[in-house]
Amino acid sequence: MKKIIPFSKYFVPTTIGSSIVILFGIIGYIIFTTTGAGGFNMGIDFQAGLIQEIQFAPSALSLTYTGAGNASIEFNQNALAIVLSGSGVEEATHRFSYAQYATVGDLSTALEGVSGIHVSQLVAANTPTGTVIESTQGSPQLGSTPFPIHYLPAGAEPIGIERVRESLSTLGTVSVQVLGEPADRRFMIRMDDKDVDGKDQDTRQTIIRNLEENFGQGGVAVTSARYVESRFSQQLASQAGILITLTLLLILGYAAIRFKLQFAIGAVLAIAHDALVMVAFIVWSRMEFNTTTIAAILTILGYSINDTIVIFDRIRETRRIYPEDPLPLILDRSITETLSRTVITTLTTMLAVLSLYIFTTGSMKDFALALLVGMISGVYSTIFIASGFVMFWEVQTKKKTKQKTAPVKVALAKA
Repeated sequence: MKKIIPFSKYFVPTTIGSSIVILFGIIGYIIFTTTGAGGFNMGIDFQAGLIQEIQFAPSALSLTYTGAGNASIEFNQNALAIVLSGSGVEEATHRFSYAQYATVGDLSTALEGVSGIHVSQLVAANTPTGTVIESTQGSPQLGSTPFPIHYLPAGAEPIGIERVRESLSTLGTVSVQVLGEPADRRFMIRMDDKDVDGKDQDTRQTIIRNLEENFGQGGVAVTSARYVESRFSQQLASQAGILITLTLLLILGYAAIRFKLQFAIGAVLAIAHDALVMVAFIVWSRMEFNTTTIAAILTILGYSINDTIVIFDRIRETRRIYPEDPLPLILDRSITETLSRTVITTLTTMLAVLSLYIFTTGSMKDFALALLVGMISGVYSTIFIASGFVMFWEVQTKKKTKQKTAPVKVALAKA
C-alpha cells in the first residue's frame, strides 16, 4: 500500500505562513502608497495621459505635395498608397507594393510618377523596401512640409531603455516600456495626464523633438499615438476588480452545486489566497501592473480551481470507500493519491512557462514570471488552504453538535 503523507498535520502552520505572506503584501502596498511610489507600479493601461508608440528608424524617403486638392499617405501590409482627393483633382488611390518595387530607388521613381508628388531619397537606392515601417497612425496629409518615410536598417544597434528615459527626463512624469525584441528598437512612451496639460498635439511634438535631439534628426517614427482620459483609466481599473470578484463568485456557485458548501468556500479561499500571494509578489517586485497582469491572475485562478476540483473529487470518492475513516485520514489519503498527478501536471506546465520567461521580453516576460509564482501558490493552496478549510469546517461542526447534544444527555442521565 502506498504510504500516506500526513498533510493534515501541517494545515495550521501553513495557514499561518500564508497569512504572514499576505500581510507582508498589504504592508508593502501601504508603504509604497505612503511614500508616493504607488501601491502598485501601475502600467500604461491603467494611467491617464498621452501614449505614443515610437520606433527608432532613420528616414529613407521624404515626400512633399504641391498639386491640386489633397494628398494623403496610407500604410498597408507590405505596401503604401497615395490617396488624391478634393477639388481640382481626379480622386484616385495609387498603391505601391513592396514586392513590386523591391528597392527604395524603385519606390522613389514610382512615387515621382504621381502628379504633384516630390521625393527626396535619403538612403542608397538598393535599400530593400521590406525594411520600410509604418511611420504614423491614420492617413496624414502631404503638403509643403516634408513627410518622412522611415526604414529599419539591417543589423541596427539596439537602443537601451535607460537612454530613452534620460532623454525624456526633463518633460515630467514619463513612463517608457520596451515593445518586441531589442533589435526592433520599439518603445511605448506615456506622459502623465498632469504633464500633458490639455496640449495633446504640442506634447507629442515635444516628445519627438527631445528624442531627435538625442538620437538624430528624422530618426524617430511614430507608429501610434492616443490620449487616454482619466475617467477611462479609472473605469478600466474598476472593471478589472469587478472581473476578478465575479470570477470568485461564479466559482463559489459552481463548487457549491457540485460539492457541499464547505468545499465551495474552501475552493474560493484557495484561489483568493493565490490572487493575494500574486499581488504581494507584484507589489514588492514592482512588476508593472497592467492588463497582462490581470490576465495572469485570471489564468492562475482557473489553473488553481482545476487542481482543487480534482482533489475534492478524490476526497468525495475516498469518503464513500472508507466511510468509517476520520476526515484527516481521508484528506491525507486523497491528497497523497493525487500528488503525483498534481506534480507532473504542474512541472510540465512550468517548463512551457519557463521557456516563455527565458525567451521573451517586456510584458510577456512579466506574464510568465507571474504565472510561475501563481502555479507554485496554486498547488500549495489546493493542498493546504482548500483542504485545510474543509477539515476546519468539519471540526467546528462536530463541536457545535456536541454542544447541542450535551444538555440532552445530561437531562436523560438525571431522569
